[in-house]
Amino acid sequence: MGEQRVTLASSGKELQDFVRRVLNDLEALEYMLEHNWFETDICCIGAEQEMFLIDRQTYRPVPLAMEALQLMKRYPWVETELAQFNLEIGLSPRNLEGQAFSQMYEEAHTRLEKIKKKLESLDATLILCGILPTLRKHDLEMHHLTPKKRYKALMEALNGQRLGDAYELRLRGIDELLVRHDSPLLEACNTSFQVHLQIAPDQFVKLYNIAQALAGPVMAIAANSPIVFGKRLWHESRIAMFQQSIDTRTSTEHLRQRSPRVQFGEGWLEGSILEIYREDLARFRALLAADLKEQSLSLIKQGKVPKLRALQVFNSTIYRWNRPCYGVSVNGKPHLRIENRVLPAGPTVLDEIANAAFWVGCMLGMAQQIDDIRNHLLWEDVRDNFGKAAQFGIDSNFNWFDERKISACELVLEELLPLARKGLSQHKVDASEIDRYLSIIEARAQKHMNGARWQLRAYTHLLKEATRDEALTVLTASIWKNQQIEMPVHNWPLPDPEDLEEYLPSELKVEEFMTTDLLTVHSEDPIELVAKIMDWRRIRHMPVEDTKGHLVGLISSRLLLRHFAQAHELNSQRETTAADIMVKDPITITPEASIIEAMQLMGKHRIGSLPVVKNEELVGIITEMDFLRITARLLERLGHKRKKAKQQPQKPVK
Repeated sequence: MGEQRVTLASSGKELQDFVRRVLNDLEALEYMLEHNWFETDICCIGAEQEMFLIDRQTYRPVPLAMEALQLMKRYPWVETELAQFNLEIGLSPRNLEGQAFSQMYEEAHTRLEKIKKKLESLDATLILCGILPTLRKHDLEMHHLTPKKRYKALMEALNGQRLGDAYELRLRGIDELLVRHDSPLLEACNTSFQVHLQIAPDQFVKLYNIAQALAGPVMAIAANSPIVFGKRLWHESRIAMFQQSIDTRTSTEHLRQRSPRVQFGEGWLEGSILEIYREDLARFRALLAADLKEQSLSLIKQGKVPKLRALQVFNSTIYRWNRPCYGVSVNGKPHLRIENRVLPAGPTVLDEIANAAFWVGCMLGMAQQIDDIRNHLLWEDVRDNFGKAAQFGIDSNFNWFDERKISACELVLEELLPLARKGLSQHKVDASEIDRYLSIIEARAQKHMNGARWQLRAYTHLLKEATRDEALTVLTASIWKNQQIEMPVHNWPLPDPEDLEEYLPSELKVEEFMTTDLLTVHSEDPIELVAKIMDWRRIRHMPVEDTKGHLVGLISSRLLLRHFAQAHELNSQRETTAADIMVKDPITITPEASIIEAMQLMGKHRIGSLPVVKNEELVGIITEMDFLRITARLLERLGHKRKKAKQQPQKPVK
């Protein structure tokens, strides 16, 4: 769950010393591999569960991680994450046999319930989802960074290596997201269920390559992260969001290739795990240093197993979707693991354990069936499959063995599920276990329904009857409620706007309900064009901006009517532009202001619209029609609530 004793290197010498320690750790690892120090006779699984903390009434993220940890001092298995609205728990490693997955389920479920109980006193709860639908951009500002030295150092180090002046998110699905941000805290958008599989060193290359080949198909059936800031994007938007959120590169005129720190990989693994570490050290500068006393080579000479802490600190800042891991088991022997990072958190613990069983079973089943995956798939196809799965999820079509094209659902049903059953059976996992968890994967494929597709259908359905913010809140509430009953996602009903009777729009910020798809004119545009656009699009308020996107004026339908009336009365032939009739200093509001502030401002000045401006740039507009829509929904909900109350039987008076 991460080495916390790290710092931002304060001098070149400090960084040099740390890099030398990493090199020593690599040399120690190479020695241990050559002399067979590693554990080889058991197969273990483990996992890490990330989560969001949310308000119990609004379902929005709440930055309460430090307060929550104070209430959970007796729980060594819970830890902080990058943002204060995230937590993470570690699940115990266990031998892959018998009822290992049900044991993992019970442990995860029990620990999450304990956290929920502690969160009640903070009027908060937790939710499992790859990206929280109600997460807003302003939730990712630096004051929500978890106040720990490691996270502050990581943010500063990434900012120090950034080549551009901001981090940019560019993502297109049903909708499009194009936004800049000033810190890598955007990474906190993502939560996952990270599954670890222990691998014998002589099998590591073979199984790591299999993990790469399976990444696309496994992610496709498990995808659960399609909505970011109210936009419907990739089925597993975590993949792009994570890479872009800490991408320090920028576009240039030249063709030099730079690798992102979040990556899938550049090719097949050929010789050993050392190739990955050497490649990363060659391509990426160390971001952090660490005050470490361990001398790994000295310990090797004494016949003692080092923890390779410097290598682990460095490895923790390179985010491969299949990450190599080194560890020391309770028996004192070193071991190697593959950490699968492609699986999102949620939709339920049951779904997560099914994903884990499916991936582990496929890994072991494919290892039994084929000698070398490289003889069956081109690397380029594997990488392409990964990209397709991130974008299209369960709707993907893959390039598979013998250059076949096959849909995600067909591949899962016809080939991967039988492989997974064989792989788990060989490791003496109980037949009831295999049926319980793989039947969930089978039902998803048969119904063509996973978390991402459910969210997209549900959100699109809600948008037809509710405002964007209300739709996101109802969607999140529905996810949370279905998680409480542990119903697998393929059986979830679509939510209804009336499912959330306690929705509180008064707590909204302007940016959550403003219109951002703006039609604007420039000051030199002829007034006839302004009138036509407002007529065509039924717009009552037209912002006037300059070429840089700065607001310079506002034209209302009332001003237009007055202009044409006067022009008719005076029989004027003078050519008029937008600048001639616009309000030159319109009253504006910031996106961070509350809906109450906006209503009060419009009432005080008796105006029907407010342009939304940040740093002198026009970013949106709110109008009286937006308030009418919200009011109408509130009245409908109130009427529904009263009708429901009347239908309930009255208790007899004693």
